[in-house]
Amino acid sequence: MPIRRVLDGARNPAQLVVGAFVTLVAAGTALLRLPVATDGPGALAITDALFLATSAATVTGLSTVDISELSLVGELVVLGLIQVGGFGIMTIGAVAVLLTVRRVGLRQRMLARAEIGAVSLGDVRTLVVGIAKLTVVVEAAVAVVLLVRFAQRGDEAVGNPVYSALFHAVSSFNNAGISLYSDSLERFVGDPVLVVAITLSFVVGGLGFPVLVEVRHRWRPRGWSLHARITLFATAVLLVVGPVVVLALEWGNPGTLGSLATGEKLLAGWFQGTTPRTAGFSTVAIGEMHEPTLLFVSTLMFVGAGPASTSGGIKITTFAVLAFVIWAEVRGDRDVNVFRRRLSENVVRQAITVALLAVGLVIGAALALVTISDLTLTPALFEAASAFGTTGLSTGVTAELPTAGQMLLVVVMLAGRVGVVTFVTALALRTRTRAYRYPEEQPIIG
Repeated sequence: MPIRRVLDGARNPAQLVVGAFVTLVAAGTALLRLPVATDGPGALAITDALFLATSAATVTGLSTVDISELSLVGELVVLGLIQVGGFGIMTIGAVAVLLTVRRVGLRQRMLARAEIGAVSLGDVRTLVVGIAKLTVVVEAAVAVVLLVRFAQRGDEAVGNPVYSALFHAVSSFNNAGISLYSDSLERFVGDPVLVVAITLSFVVGGLGFPVLVEVRHRWRPRGWSLHARITLFATAVLLVVGPVVVLALEWGNPGTLGSLATGEKLLAGWFQGTTPRTAGFSTVAIGEMHEPTLLFVSTLMFVGAGPASTSGGIKITTFAVLAFVIWAEVRGDRDVNVFRRRLSENVVRQAITVALLAVGLVIGAALALVTISDLTLTPALFEAASAFGTTGLSTGVTAELPTAGQMLLVVVMLAGRVGVVTFVTALALRTRTRAYRYPEEQPIIG
């Protein structure tokens, strides 16, 4: 059946997105429950299988079991969930944009088409093929680099270099943060080739397909859309601010950066300042970080990366739009102007709505975790932000949570992966408008 006919048959794209992920999680849970998926006798508990399947499908990285408990079959199931979840969310996100565009007039369709990189409104097949090519090229390139480096190292810490290179290339590009090693990437803290390769992989994966396809066709910044400019500008800012703040806060901490040589400190600080943008890998012990650092990292995880990418969170464009709104209000400007373009009221309203809903979700989840478990506020907030941002960083408390807490994180992971896109799309697809407007009045603000 043609893709477009299937999409047209859906009452709401939100149902398509949620249904796709629920189906993927259910299939992954069933596969991980098989005895052949574990190394030891028996099978994973249903809650552990569900949690891990959700984490992999939503490319989060949190887990209630150690990866070493899985057999090769179990690891391949996880790898498949990561690949399908990462590829699928980019495809679904881009298709949702096309569905949104089709509901408005010709002029708006042309403008929206330009915003997403001159993708044909009706050629869904071309869009999917483009995403597939991009995924294969980036993952293959990263896998080759990792393979060469693993082969050069030749130590037992790597394991099978071919398999490890492929697994971590897929996991990093899809911002999953799931590693074959129980200490994530801590054993490679001082390896610049591995650290830089994996960092570039998840940064590229986090930009989003619309930006990548646009930059590929238009190298000059003057030709970039406002969406691409905001995404790249905000990404560049956070890629500088994140590592600088982490280095400043953790430089003397003996549990993280304090015991490393200067070069390794800089490398580890760079990695830990960039990975919270939904990548989820770590080269230092997250649970040993100071509380101010945990709060800062929680903020980065809450923001996330680019729309229509492999990331979660409120998305970096939402964060940037809110910053521009504040700047315009402080300056007393009537309009919110960005790069010589004026933001529409709908964009501002959607950004505020998405941010407030996300704040409510994360705070509510953190409050629930504190109530039903022995966690204090900081680790509870960190865990909730990590689940919503589909990051996967943890202070080491995930497995210790009661079943109710773990199931809560399952819901938060799903919401963080599809909630923002679903909600914004639902707003954009509203077909009925009121034929009247109420009288205007202004309450006192501030």
